[in-house]
Amino acid sequence: MTRKLIAGLMLTGVLLSSNTGFAQQKLEGTLTISGAWAIYPTAVAWGEAFQKLHPNVRIDISAGGAGKGAADAIAGLVDIGMVSREPDPAEIKQGIVPVYVLHDAVYAVVSDKNPALADLLTKGVKKDTWKGIYLSGTIKTWDDVTGKKLNRPVHVYTRSDACGAAAAWAAFMGKKQEDLRGIGVYGDPGLLEATRRDPIGIGYSNFSYVFTREGQVVPGAKLVPIDSNQNGAADADEVYTTREAAVKAIESGRYPATRRNYFFVKGKPQGLTKAFIEFALSDAGTKIVNDVAASLPVLKAEREKVLQGLR
Repeated sequence: MTRKLIAGLMLTGVLLSSNTGFAQQKLEGTLTISGAWAIYPTAVAWGEAFQKLHPNVRIDISAGGAGKGAADAIAGLVDIGMVSREPDPAEIKQGIVPVYVLHDAVYAVVSDKNPALADLLTKGVKKDTWKGIYLSGTIKTWDDVTGKKLNRPVHVYTRSDACGAAAAWAAFMGKKQEDLRGIGVYGDPGLLEATRRDPIGIGYSNFSYVFTREGQVVPGAKLVPIDSNQNGAADADEVYTTREAAVKAIESGRYPATRRNYFFVKGKPQGLTKAFIEFALSDAGTKIVNDVAASLPVLKAEREKVLQGLR
């Protein structure tokens, strides 16, 4: 075997079948990853497992929002940018290759002490009302939302950082993140915490943050049903109190505010970057996604299609 071939194997690694797993190639070096909060928990778990397979590899992962992940990847500051929204044509023109690695959804959140909670959980909220809250500002009070006399204003919270959650929430209403109104709060954890603490607040958050490890909605928060069929009622399959119910709605296409999550790479993935992506999309990587339960894995047929595009 030539030295050139040996070096190539050391750099790229080989994705084997699900029965045999990854070959123990002598990969080494540092891989840098930044970006979306939604992808971060799963990426950390992927990184830990990958480093166990390859002890000479170091993986540095930081969260900071999808906007940071995209910008860092474009600028060449990281090997992989985590981006929880669709790629922009302008990003593709700058050499970005988006790799579909996960999918999930974004949910409207209120405090469990919200005075309108009973009505929200019974009736849900129609899209036009969401637009009045987040786009036009015509919905200013909880009276406007429920039709009942509550005499309480609505405190609207949104993300201050460029992110996939805001992009997905705005896309549900046919707009972009910059069109959203509200008090800007940085990061998924910050926005969720601000909403939970404010009895008359409303915000939104990623699938990965609204459920506990045990699959329940995080304490202090409630997910607001979207009245997708506009019937004035929150139907049973529009109310999500557990991760299991939310997953069923996402996978069936019932839930409207879903999105894909991507790894952004500057140019076609090579070497250590490619090996890590192959691991993330392997059967072993998919098991990690399910174990972490912060996002949903890409279906096997789609994973194979994505992997084929990397070769």
